[in-house]
Amino acid sequence: MFAASSRAGPLAGVRVVEIAGIGPGPLAAMFLADLGATVIRVDRKEPSGLGAPRPAQFDLGLRNRKSIRVDLKDPDAVEMVLELIAQADALIEGFRPGVMERLGLGPDRCLARNPRLVYGRVTGWGQDGPLSQVAGHDLNYISITGALHAMGRAGQAPTPPLNVLGDYAGGSLYLAFGLLAGIVEAHGSGKGQVVDAAMVDGVASIMTVTMGLHAAGMLGRERGTNMLDTGAHFYEVYECADGKFVSVAPIEGKFYKLLLEKLELQDHALLQKQMDRTQWPRAKAVLAAKFKQQSRDEWARRFGQLDVCLAPVLDFDEASSHPHIKARGTLIDLDGVTHPAPGPRFSRTPATRPQPPTALTTDNAVDALRDWLPEERIEALRARETFI
Repeated sequence: MFAASSRAGPLAGVRVVEIAGIGPGPLAAMFLADLGATVIRVDRKEPSGLGAPRPAQFDLGLRNRKSIRVDLKDPDAVEMVLELIAQADALIEGFRPGVMERLGLGPDRCLARNPRLVYGRVTGWGQDGPLSQVAGHDLNYISITGALHAMGRAGQAPTPPLNVLGDYAGGSLYLAFGLLAGIVEAHGSGKGQVVDAAMVDGVASIMTVTMGLHAAGMLGRERGTNMLDTGAHFYEVYECADGKFVSVAPIEGKFYKLLLEKLELQDHALLQKQMDRTQWPRAKAVLAAKFKQQSRDEWARRFGQLDVCLAPVLDFDEASSHPHIKARGTLIDLDGVTHPAPGPRFSRTPATRPQPPTALTTDNAVDALRDWLPEERIEALRARETFI
């Protein structure tokens, strides 16, 4: 699954400077590093107090890169970072608009030093607009796009989907996608540019198909009454005899028909018209009673290899033991902590096995800089305590 080379993967040779932040920026940097990019993380000398602090081995998004710690209010440190930027293909930063400019590391100065640099900026609200200077988090960003309103059960408040939609799908992935597009373009033009990766924009983009369903009248304003939001009996989670759950999602008619046959419900009057919304609540009660008759794992054993679109709902600890997850190596162990493996996978240029995030806490600043600066320059900077 993993390549033998110390720096392998489709992004081997790509160099990225990550200005330390929280959430979306670090995960985007991890995505790039996982696929072979050389990423150096420029961190603060003192903890920022932002986000959810935890021991390094559990901050999984910090894996696969080395770091230096500097004071960006020190002109020598800013100059050193500019030297790194001069050799980089891309930069990642996640501050409020204007902060990097005040630090002397704004796009104009960085692109003057490196005209082919792709300068990635990830924020919740974006670089402009009336909310650009206002604090926020994932939940706020998905609120104003319409996404949060659509999530939840009928008659209940909207259900926050953890912080995966705004921070990581609309933020990290869109930033990584934008950086790679910019790098490809810069290889042809020789010119860099700024990537404004706003989470509100990313979430709206991800909701494209859903908004199309709404426009077509197939997804109404009332949450929990539609096909994909727990309204339909055939797209739902059902409690089993042991209090655990299975997910059931046979949207297509042939899969729905097979499920009913295997449940011995093919002749039940309430289940005949799959798309009859007036029957959905009562049809759901029929299936709920059926799935309560056996345990989750028994349903999974009986139906897991059939085209009925049924899967057991596993917690994080259980997921690593699922046969499919194990067979593909989707989850891996790094220093006793379970990590998702790098993705996606490449047939000719596979990624290397990731280095755990604890590498960031070791005394590796000099080693990190050796990928970027001459030895004599590193020694001079160390003598002045420009970095630690």
